[in-house]
Amino acid sequence: MTTNRTAIRRRLAIRSWTHRPPWGVRKAGHGSIVAPLSAGIAATVAVGVGVAMARAERERRRARQLRRERRLGRAREEPLSPALQRMALAQIDLALEALAGGEGVGPSEKGVHEARKALKRLRALLRLLRHELGERAFARENDTLREIARRLSEARDAAVMLATLDALIARHPRRLGRRGGVRELRLRLAAEHKRQRRQALADDAARAELLGELHAFRWRVVSWSLPDSHGLALVSGDLARLYGQGRKRYRRTARDRGERTITMHQWRKRVKDLRYAVEILDRPGSQQRLRKLSRRADELGELLGEDHDLAVFAQRLRAGAHARGHDQAWRCGRRTRKLLLKAIARRRRVLRKRALRQGRRLYRAKPKQLVRRVRAVSPSERRRIHAAPRHA
Repeated sequence: MTTNRTAIRRRLAIRSWTHRPPWGVRKAGHGSIVAPLSAGIAATVAVGVGVAMARAERERRRARQLRRERRLGRAREEPLSPALQRMALAQIDLALEALAGGEGVGPSEKGVHEARKALKRLRALLRLLRHELGERAFARENDTLREIARRLSEARDAAVMLATLDALIARHPRRLGRRGGVRELRLRLAAEHKRQRRQALADDAARAELLGELHAFRWRVVSWSLPDSHGLALVSGDLARLYGQGRKRYRRTARDRGERTITMHQWRKRVKDLRYAVEILDRPGSQQRLRKLSRRADELGELLGEDHDLAVFAQRLRAGAHARGHDQAWRCGRRTRKLLLKAIARRRRVLRKRALRQGRRLYRAKPKQLVRRVRAVSPSERRRIHAAPRHA
C-alpha cells in the first residue's frame, strides 16, 4: 500500500499529466484569447478614429460655411440687399469675437486692431446705404460706431506711435538709431505702450458696455428691411456721393488749401471708405477694373495713413517739450526733437507727393462715370447671361 502511494506520487511529480488538459481538447476548444482581444481593440480604435474624423470634417464644413458668410463681397448669384445685410452682421460678429476677453483681461492688441478694421468696413457699408436708411438712422448708427472706434483707438494709439518711431529709426539708422535721446524716448514709449495694453478695456464694466452697444446695433441690423435688388441701383447714388467726397478732398489737398494735416486726414477717411465699398460690391466674375480700383485705393490709404501717423507723432513730440508732472513720456532733448521733426517733415513731403500722384490716377473719372464702370457687366458674366436658357 505504501509502495503504491509512493509510485503514484512519483508519477504525479514527474509526469503531471493529471494537472493538464488533454492536448486534443486544448487544440479544439481552448484557443488563445490574444487574437480576439486584438481584434476588439482594433475595432474600438477604428470607431474612435472614425468619430474623430467625422467631427473634424464637421468642423471643417462649419469653418468653410462661416468663411462664406463672413466674406466681404457678394457671392456669384447673391442679390445685393441680403448680401449687404449679411456682410454687416458678419463684421459685427468679427468685432464681438475680437473684443472678447476673460474677466479682468482685456482683448489682445491684435484683437483691438481687427475690431477697428471691422468697424471701418461697417461704416463704409453704412455710407452705401445712407439714402436707404435715411439721414436720421444713418447719423445714429454712424455716431454709435464712431464712438466705439474712438474708445478702441485709445488702446491702439501707443502701439502706433511706437511703430512710427521704429520706422523712422529703420529709415535713418545712423542719424537716429545711435542717438541716446532717441533710444531713451523709445524706452519710455515702449513702457507707455505696455501700460496702455494692460489697461485697454480691462475694466469689465467698460467692456460690457461697449459689447452691449455692439449687440444692440446687431439687433437693429437684423431688423433692416431693404428692398430686393440684384443690381447696384440700390447704392449707386451713395457710391457716387462717396467717390465725389473723396475727389473733392483730393482737389482740396492738391490746391494746398486749409491745414494740410486735417485735409489729408479727411481725404484718407474717404479713400478708406471707397476701398471697402468696392470690396463690398465686388463678386466672382466681376471686371478686373474693380479690383484695380480697390488696390489703388488701398495703396493710397496706406500712404495717407503713414502721413497721419507721422503728423500725430510730431504733434505729441512738440507737446512733450512743455510736459509737466507725470506725463513726460514724450520729453526729450532739444537736439533729439529737432532731428526727429526734420526726419518727419522730409518723409511727409515724399508721402504727400506720392499720394497726390496716386490720387490723380484714382480720381480721374467723374462720379457718374465711376458708377457706370462699377455697374458694367463683365465679359464672363455677359457670356453666362447669354448662355442661360430663355423662357417664352
